[in-house]
Amino acid sequence: MPTALATNKDRLLRIPVEVKPSHPMHTRSVRASHDGGVYALPSVGGITYNLRIGDPALGWAGDHVEPCVSTRNPDEGRNSGANFLACVGNIAKVRIGDDTRRGFVTGTHGGCEHIMIDFPQDVLEELTYDTTIRIETVGQGLELEGVGDVKAMNLDPRLLEMDAWPLALENGSLRVPVAKLLPARIMGAGLGVDDCHSGDYDIQLFDPVTNEEFGLHDLRLGDIVAIIDADHSYGRKFLTGAVSVGVVVHGACRTSGHGPGVTTLLTSTAGHIEPIVSEAANLATILGAGVEPA
Repeated sequence: MPTALATNKDRLLRIPVEVKPSHPMHTRSVRASHDGGVYALPSVGGITYNLRIGDPALGWAGDHVEPCVSTRNPDEGRNSGANFLACVGNIAKVRIGDDTRRGFVTGTHGGCEHIMIDFPQDVLEELTYDTTIRIETVGQGLELEGVGDVKAMNLDPRLLEMDAWPLALENGSLRVPVAKLLPARIMGAGLGVDDCHSGDYDIQLFDPVTNEEFGLHDLRLGDIVAIIDADHSYGRKFLTGAVSVGVVVHGACRTSGHGPGVTTLLTSTAGHIEPIVSEAANLATILGAGVEPA
């Protein structure tokens, strides 16, 4: 029988951080595509009215597009702290008129150092680039007991207790529902970074054979995915037998080495994570936010 997870959640620090929606960024007029073409498309940043978790990660006229609200603190030092402390599933609050409305952190994006937050549609349309959003951070330092060498990071402990994402300890392994399995060979930009406690790394989707084999054509923003033979314990590397679990946090890209990004949630060097494929393993379903998959 599965055993309930024990954690150190009662000893985790709860620290608020403040961010603002990040204005859309555009650093180059055109970029080179993986097949020798060029393209000019909207990219990171912004308040995106029609892209939320649960939506497809592929097919948009965009480059690394971030769902819902891309945020950062205008001060670089404070933004670094916010990106480290913010964990997937953290509650974000914003004042709209006389009301306080809630959303959820859905991931972090390295390079631009953005924190993505999902708010209800009516809240999105009231936000400006001067709106202050408070994130109630908790999760860094989370430890799981009795699961071998499994490490957690960037993960609000509340997610471990949600019925819509039923993790369980069984026979010394952590059974984790995931929407997709990914082979480590297709992971690109961000590989080799020595700290996985913020940011992400990209899924390359340029090999049709692999895409078909692993069913990656319908990858969604917010999908929980397991990367096979990838160890994130002390940075991102290839390691036979290791398993890492993360969430898809931004959209696709046409440039070689890039694609939908994954923020790490769990990792095991010795393979003590057993991924269980489930279409319901998406943040939209788990959090009751975004666009729930049909």
